[in-house]
Amino acid sequence: MTKKHHKEKGAAHPPAAGTVKEAKPQVELSAEDVEILNSKIGMKYLIADKKTNVDKALRLAKYELHLRELQAELIQLQNWTIREGKKVVVIFEGRDAAGKGGAIRRITAHINPRHYRIVALRKPTPEENGQWYFQRYVNQLPKPGEIVFFDRSWYNRAIVEPVNDFCTSVEYNTFMGQVNDFERMIVESGTYLIKIYLSITKEEQARRFDDIRNSRLKRWKMTPVDERAQELWDVYTAYKKKMFSHTDTELAPWTVIQADRKSEARIHVVEHLLKTIPYVPGDGES
Repeated sequence: MTKKHHKEKGAAHPPAAGTVKEAKPQVELSAEDVEILNSKIGMKYLIADKKTNVDKALRLAKYELHLRELQAELIQLQNWTIREGKKVVVIFEGRDAAGKGGAIRRITAHINPRHYRIVALRKPTPEENGQWYFQRYVNQLPKPGEIVFFDRSWYNRAIVEPVNDFCTSVEYNTFMGQVNDFERMIVESGTYLIKIYLSITKEEQARRFDDIRNSRLKRWKMTPVDERAQELWDVYTAYKKKMFSHTDTELAPWTVIQADRKSEARIHVVEHLLKTIPYVPGDGES
């Protein structure tokens, strides 16, 4: 489900042999569904593990096929950006473990790496702390023909920093007083500014944190800030509401995407980009 903020099973085992037609799914399959499941993509999910049932395999196969179609359109969007010298900024915000990085990876999987950047800034240096707050973000804005994806952005100061006492109340209030004018200047300078907030429930965040902690490949992602996220859930919520109330403007609106199911959220994110940026395919592109 995708929305503008201001408008805000039992399992059947996969077939051991033969084709999908021999399986006994919970629901009746159409001829198109059977064709999808008998494809390489469908069979990949059917034999992935013993816990994958026909319904889940079909859902995942459809997701991958749809995502591939959208990724092909993203190539057209990027080609238009390059050809016309357009500048695009896409901001991803959301709670810890909301899936921001995963969404960005699906968007950038097949586009030209020479014409986009992913920005995930570290803690500011002492020198940066002495600068105007927005300065280090200004330095990351796109040049003509470029798309920049912010995996968290200047909105750290709207939620993460005040919640975790990383900024003073004066610094927070100064940010809130300047951010809309800052974004107005970005947009009026000819840059497309798209602000996306991935929303998850407290229960889903807890489940994802457990998955990260229990994975030798993922546990490095857990930070002290992440460890306190559940404890401070309501404080995050209060600052999130203030952020939306003040910065959801007509010129730079927020789009909230429900992200408890990652696959659906990724599809909605890509569809939103394709709908929002008025790209025109070039000659020879379809």
